Amino acid sequence: MDTVYITEYDYPSLEIEQKMFREIGIPFIPTQSHSENDIIKNCKDAAGLMVQYAHITEKIMSSLPNLKVIARYGVGVDNVDLEAATKHHICVANVPDYSIDEVSTQAIALMLDCWRRVTFLHNSIHQGHWDYAIAQPIWRLRGHKLGLVGFGKIAREVAVKAQALGLEVLSYDPYVQPESMRAMGVLYQPFYQLLREADIISLHTPLTKETYHCINSDTLGLMKASAILINTARGPLVDEKALQTALTNHQIAGAGLDVLEVEPIRSDNGFLSMDNVVLTPHVSWYSEESNKEMKTKAAMGIIEVLQGRVPTYLVNKDVLPYLSLK
Repeated sequence: MDTVYITEYDYPSLEIEQKMFREIGIPFIPTQSHSENDIIKNCKDAAGLMVQYAHITEKIMSSLPNLKVIARYGVGVDNVDLEAATKHHICVANVPDYSIDEVSTQAIALMLDCWRRVTFLHNSIHQGHWDYAIAQPIWRLRGHKLGLVGFGKIAREVAVKAQALGLEVLSYDPYVQPESMRAMGVLYQPFYQLLREADIISLHTPLTKETYHCINSDTLGLMKASAILINTARGPLVDEKALQTALTNHQIAGAGLDVLEVEPIRSDNGFLSMDNVVLTPHVSWYSEESNKEMKTKAAMGIIEVLQGRVPTYLVNKDVLPYLSLK
């Protein structure tokens, strides 16, 4: 009988998944297996793996002979070796559309917080100050330029919300035609030109070899001294040491970060002592509605394959010629 395992998770409840698998008679076993060896040991007869943060390597895939499908809780699949999955005829599914509203709203919230110095002023009041002047200068938001790095579903939603606030929106995405941007009132800009022109830079690109540390000492050096950087995408898009140096030296004005290179944040991370950085704990994906949708769709990706169907959100489509899925 096919068995499904969760490699690891930090959710307080698995009730949604448990109910879905129970209703179709598939055994469902949660584990807290974070390493290669633990996953191989604890999930050895898995037909399906549900994954949150664990890295699913070729070694794992070659050691689990019954494995047919891997489902990622979330959008990004940079923690799954897609090439190896296809080689071993394993489907990889994700949930690409569950938190578009939530992430785009979080990006806007961080922009507004940084721009209006909300957290900075809040903290200053708690320290005994009552003085708006310590946040000077604050400029009117309307009429300034927002640069979106990436123009997928979330970035497009950010564009709509930002335009409602009076921002002029620019975007760079090598996989999207400029005409598609213009149709939404967004101006295409080459990456380096966008960095030079935008007052706010918001990252909305997947993590790949090409995008790793795309924000680094060189690219930060192109940005305005008054610019703000927002990241609700993937932590490793940003070279944190370079960003800390740029913020300390006032090369840029501030940053709003929901994701970091290492999570949870380490106690010695320099961002913790910076008053021009707003941090949130990788919360941008979350609402009660998006949490339910993510869990339901991730479990359904597993169920579809085990019932002989092509998963709705198949990532590695190159695997299909090797399989007999309807």
